Amino acid sequence: MGRPIKALVSTSYVEKHNQTMRQHMRRFTRLTNGHSKKIDNHVAMVALYTTFYNFARINSAVRMSPAMACGLEQHLWDIGDIVKLVEEWETAES
Repeated sequence: MGRPIKALVSTSYVEKHNQTMRQHMRRFTRLTNGHSKKIDNHVAMVALYTTFYNFARINSAVRMSPAMACGLEQHLWDIGDIVKLVEEWETAES
């Protein structure tokens, strides 16, 4: 999206992210029984992982979460913050 700088575009970034997802989520590895039987469960797991990866995990290169590095958040989230977010979403949905 936007106007990427063509000299900085590389498929290696996408491949590295795919590898990280496979390593952290068993449902993305081959020949396992950790797969989702329902698409809704799969979507929910990917959403939880993405939230954790961007808000609650420290990136070793920048020594903060990706959300903090780009200015979206001022503090590192913990699992309680993610649970609170899910609970608020469930309350708003009903």
